[in-house]
Amino acid sequence: MTPTFKPMDSDSARLVLHWRYDPPYDFYNPDPKRRKEDLELLLDPLNEYYTICAPGGALAAFCCFGREGQVYGGDYSTAALDIGLALRPDLTGRGEGIHYVNAVLDFACREFSPRMFRVTIAGFNLRARRVWKKAGFRLAAKFLRQTDRSTFFILTRRA
Repeated sequence: MTPTFKPMDSDSARLVLHWRYDPPYDFYNPDPKRRKEDLELLLDPLNEYYTICAPGGALAAFCCFGREGQVYGGDYSTAALDIGLALRPDLTGRGEGIHYVNAVLDFACREFSPRMFRVTIAGFNLRARRVWKKAGFRLAAKFLRQTDRSTFFILTRRA
């Protein structure tokens, strides 16, 4: 599997804003009331959003790098490239996550040449934590987001 990466475009952004995950992953569902703001966020080149298309060309995932991969309330004072990744809902839970994680890490190495990677994962998301740990990430910190009392884990790995 060799997915292709492209900067987020308008058509893809509109598609991902309609993705819907089943509970408890509905935590990640975009708020329809914020669609305009979210569209602007996804399309702003400074936010480093990329589409990830499967070999057949279908949109399979998207990722982001930098501050968009961070969650308010976490300690991001150590230098690292923050990564955010979302698979299309119908692709989750099928054991394919590690392929996308590895593709994102390879892409990030080529594009950004980081020394360290960092991901922030919602505490309930055991699937994501297992996948990133399988890719060599280790727990660096845990925090409680004050706005909604959600727990998050920060994991890191050398590039």
